[in-house]
Amino acid sequence: MAVGDDDLENRMSAKDRGIGSRGGDRNRIGPPPMPVALASSTEFGDNALSSQWTSWLVPVFVAANVALFVVAMFVNNCPEHFESHRLRGHCVAKFLGRLSFEPLRSNPLFGPSSNTLEKLGALEWSKVVEKKEGWRLLTCIWLHAGVIHLAANMLSLIFIGIRLEQQFGFVRIGVIYLLSGIGGSILSSLFIRNSISVGASGALFGLLGSMLSELFTNWTIYSNKVAALLTLVFVILINLAIGILPHVDNFAHVGGFMTGFLLGFILLARPQFKWLARDHMPQGTPLRYKYKPYQYLLWLLSLALLVAGFVVALVMLFRGENGNDHCHWCRYLRCVPTSKWRCDDI
Repeated sequence: MAVGDDDLENRMSAKDRGIGSRGGDRNRIGPPPMPVALASSTEFGDNALSSQWTSWLVPVFVAANVALFVVAMFVNNCPEHFESHRLRGHCVAKFLGRLSFEPLRSNPLFGPSSNTLEKLGALEWSKVVEKKEGWRLLTCIWLHAGVIHLAANMLSLIFIGIRLEQQFGFVRIGVIYLLSGIGGSILSSLFIRNSISVGASGALFGLLGSMLSELFTNWTIYSNKVAALLTLVFVILINLAIGILPHVDNFAHVGGFMTGFLLGFILLARPQFKWLARDHMPQGTPLRYKYKPYQYLLWLLSLALLVAGFVVALVMLFRGENGNDHCHWCRYLRCVPTSKWRCDDI
């Protein structure tokens, strides 16, 4: 007797089933989004599919970010700045010598100066558009404003990225990470012209977005669907809400999230259980397509939206258009004025 997809899913045992800030301005580098405990959002109970890959790419990404931060501090050389420019204040942690941090009044995150970050590839509209330095859309995601910024992003990357790489492999997760980072940089450049931006949070939000779309496109394999969805949505909303604080580049977060969300439908769809169990099915059992019809539909729609979005955004960017002219309320995505702070200079 042929076994239906739903029956097969219900009968499979648990052991066989399974499944971030950027910011900164020329004069002051602001705080990154506070780290949120993301471990609970990366595993969805007893439905998790067994891991198939060993995670190595995410640890390499973490090591690369840490190494580039050390390079940035070496290039920054705060003691030399202090002597040559007679800055007010003192370098922090002078015992580190050339690697000591900028005075806290100029960088409260314990890191290099904004001039150093700009020199090494920080995202800046004038250099990307007017000087045609498009490579900054990629290099900025490997730089961080300070130790606090770096630690928050790398802890989030470890929590999210390792689990995803174990589930889907290094190629797909690497593509999502890099394209999401670039997508966040593009949206940031469209809306922000008066400050520089650095950080991996756009790429991290892309991983979060891909987790959400992966849940949707693989909806039938989860038993605790609502709990998984609510947990993930809560984590995403909290992180996006933190992005409305001053000096946090929430446009990079939104752009990275949207890119990762679409890429999740394209790269993270799982085959039907009946397809996976075809070697153990009775001979003569009719096999259906590897993916369900709605997965193919989401794949095509997401690919079309992703390509169209990148093309339109890049054309607008290099034509020098200001995104704020087309979306007047979008400025509130980056900063919401309150009695505690103003957003006029953001």
